Amino acid sequence: MRILGIDPGLRSTGFGLIDVAGADLSYVASGTISTTQLDKGQLPARLKVLFDGIREVVARYQPDCASVEIVFVNVNPQSTLLLGQARGACITALVAGDLAVAEYTALQMKQAVVGYGRADKSQVQEMVRRLLALPGLPGPDAADALGLAITHAHAAKALARLAQAAGVIGAGSGKYKAGRSR
Repeated sequence: MRILGIDPGLRSTGFGLIDVAGADLSYVASGTISTTQLDKGQLPARLKVLFDGIREVVARYQPDCASVEIVFVNVNPQSTLLLGQARGACITALVAGDLAVAEYTALQMKQAVVGYGRADKSQVQEMVRRLLALPGLPGPDAADALGLAITHAHAAKALARLAQAAGVIGAGSGKYKAGRSR
């Protein structure tokens, strides 16, 4: 299974892909999608860069599913709204590519990767480097994205075991099937 992790941000969105085979995790790719070349006042254009960038990553690496960080309210409500729009552009790009999207908080990701929910960025970077046997530290946004993919790799296994034990069958998609006619 190939998992794409996304750490959304309006200035810089991190992405990271891992392959999962049983208990083995292997690094595929990571990087960032930047909108810093555009003026801050060009919000629609910046959102388009994020949308197009995520679509390009999905087309190139063909992930099976995606994992995105959940955004919480910051001290500045305007920043929270802008970040939410960036996150929305990323999720929309993933869903447009027919990917299932799981969501995790930064605390959940840090707990899964570092073992401590209040870990700082450098600790996440180091643990991601170790878990994926990388030759160097990934950038902070890419490390968070890889951490989200790792988190989903662990959580998906546990959820699948629970579903199997409970005999749960998928409810199907929420896609539009038929409308009402006059």
